[in-house]
Amino acid sequence: MSAAGANRSRARARRRILQALYQWQMTGGDVGDIQRQFFSDHRLGHMDLDYFSEVFRGVTERVESLDAAYDRYLDRPAVNLDPVERALLRLGSYELEERLEVPYRVCIDQAVELAKAFGAEQSHKYINGVLDRVARDQPLRAEERKRRRR
Repeated sequence: MSAAGANRSRARARRRILQALYQWQMTGGDVGDIQRQFFSDHRLGHMDLDYFSEVFRGVTERVESLDAAYDRYLDRPAVNLDPVERALLRLGSYELEERLEVPYRVCIDQAVELAKAFGAEQSHKYINGVLDRVARDQPLRAEERKRRRR
C-alpha cells in the first residue's frame, strides 16, 4: 500500500475510533462488544483494522491518565465537555503519547478535522488549542518540535 493509501486508511480508522469512543462513553458498553460491532460493519472500507484495535483499546484502558493529560488545559470542568470533544481529546492525547511514529502535527490535525466534521461549530479551535498544549508536555515529542521550528 502506498503512503497516501496508508494515511487514508488510518484517517478512516480514526473516524471509526471516534465513533466507537462516543458509543462507549454514552452507553458504557463492553469494549470488546463495541469493537466486534464495528468490525462486523461491511461499510468499513479500507480501514487500518490493527490501528483501530490498538488505539480504541488503548484509549479505553488508559482513560484516567489521558483525561489527566488534558484536564489542566480546559476552560471548564471536564464533565461539561461535549462527548465528541471528550472523545477527540482522549484520542488525540493517546496518539500524542503512544503513537510516536505519527508526527504530532498529524495527531492534532486529524483531531481538528474530526472536530470540524462531528463537533460543535467552534470545537475544532478548542481541540487544537488543548492538544497543542498536551503535545508540549510530551518529553518524547520535544525533539520533533525542535526540528519543526528550524
